[in-house]
Amino acid sequence: MTRVGRVFSAGILMIVVSANLQADTGSRLWATGGVTSVEGSAGGGLSPWALLGGYASDEEVGGTLTLSRAETDDYTLSVVGAGVTWKNRIELTLARQTLDLDRLVFTLKEGFGLEGDELVQDVLGLKVRLLGDALFSPWGQWSAGLQHKRNREFTVPDAIGAKDETGTDVYVAGSKLFFAAVMDRNLLVNATLRGTKANQGGLLGFGGDRNDSYEAVFEGSIGLFITRQWLVGTEYRQKPDNLGFATEDDWWDVFIAWVPDRRLSVTAAFVNLGDVATLEDQRGAYLSLQASF
Repeated sequence: MTRVGRVFSAGILMIVVSANLQADTGSRLWATGGVTSVEGSAGGGLSPWALLGGYASDEEVGGTLTLSRAETDDYTLSVVGAGVTWKNRIELTLARQTLDLDRLVFTLKEGFGLEGDELVQDVLGLKVRLLGDALFSPWGQWSAGLQHKRNREFTVPDAIGAKDETGTDVYVAGSKLFFAAVMDRNLLVNATLRGTKANQGGLLGFGGDRNDSYEAVFEGSIGLFITRQWLVGTEYRQKPDNLGFATEDDWWDVFIAWVPDRRLSVTAAFVNLGDVATLEDQRGAYLSLQASF
């Protein structure tokens, strides 16, 4: 078993044990913490939402532990993360992303003479609920956040034209749950506006030879509660295009989330990342496990 595989297996055990040990999971309603994005913030798989992680009410502290993995034709991304939410007002998260380069290793060796078979990035997140409530406020819940990202190895991003090894994304998100909106089923809608310089979410550095300025990009999510425990939906994430090395495409997915218990959720998705660093049509499967308390 590879090192990443061992970490993934250990993470599954950690989450299951943690979920079973948590007796108090907070006072907020079922599934109102969302799942966890690939950058560690509460939301969908691809994008942060205005919702805060866990089930802590205005008088409680809660949090999450998360393990995610996405496998496309030529890449594998593994994410381990944790978050704490204070009184349903402030969310702090930390995530580590590990991208196995797979076929791209050969491209980099031929074009740049580079060694190494993975990229690692740490993401520190802060989100603050500004106003409203996703369930009961007419205009939903609104939050602002930032994600500070740091490449642990900058050789590859530097070689393909990235300007910086660290960067900070800022965003504003709005989430609203519409009761009995579609065939008497509840509908969750989120819109996020992000300011970013990140290449492929920051895994390929920040800024580039085409553009080294912040760009505003849109992210949207919509999900339908089939039952209390099952949510299906889709996400779209617009991307900047900073590097002359390769065009960066927008991301989208179709997901299904299962929340069998307030302490545990499982999300599976089909993801389409488009062309990534010269390798075309990166499509594949995504799986995320989350324990909440």
